[in-house]
Amino acid sequence: MLGSILPPGVASAELLAYPEGLAPHPAEEHLIARAVEKRRRDFIGARYCARQALAQLGEPAVAIGKGGTGEPLLPRGIVGSLTHCDGYRAAALGHKLRFRSIGIDAEPHAPLPDGVLDSVSLPPEREWLATVLPGTGLHLDRLLFCAKEATYKAWFPLTGRWLGFEDAHITFTVDEESAGAGAGSFHTRLLIPGQTTDGGAALHSFDGRWVITDGLILTAIVEA
Repeated sequence: MLGSILPPGVASAELLAYPEGLAPHPAEEHLIARAVEKRRRDFIGARYCARQALAQLGEPAVAIGKGGTGEPLLPRGIVGSLTHCDGYRAAALGHKLRFRSIGIDAEPHAPLPDGVLDSVSLPPEREWLATVLPGTGLHLDRLLFCAKEATYKAWFPLTGRWLGFEDAHITFTVDEESAGAGAGSFHTRLLIPGQTTDGGAALHSFDGRWVITDGLILTAIVEA
């Protein structure tokens, strides 16, 4: 599913059913030693996917640490993103020589809890939600949240700075041939200065893809 919204050269792996006996890399165990079972399974499953993606790139299956804000510490020369939600874990990775940043997110295809939308959206985004695709049965409020999460994951490795929900304005398009199923693209306009730490150009926007399938919403940004 995730591969359908990723460009060539990005390796991805997904985990829907949790394999019996799946264990963390020995060098990762200390990171989740006190975690509850759900947190352990999400952590282990997402990093299992990351090592599967590393293998696709011809890289060794190394331990993946955790940064100060919870971000995965990927091997040198690799960029990527991990995600998980109920019943789903995934990773998308690429070589840094080819891609600048990758951000993915997965959410259940269900409405946001009451009261959440106002805190994660801008007025123009809420206006769009109120008018677009009426009667389709697609939970576009959750799609917006999912795209904002992918935006943050693409932003942070390049800037090392927080990006609030109010700091990005996202607009969506729907693929005509799949409007009923739910797939398309999105554009993120960044509303704060996007100076980066990698020596590259400042960030002004991102472009991504989205798909709704099998009870899941998936979003992906790949910055070349």
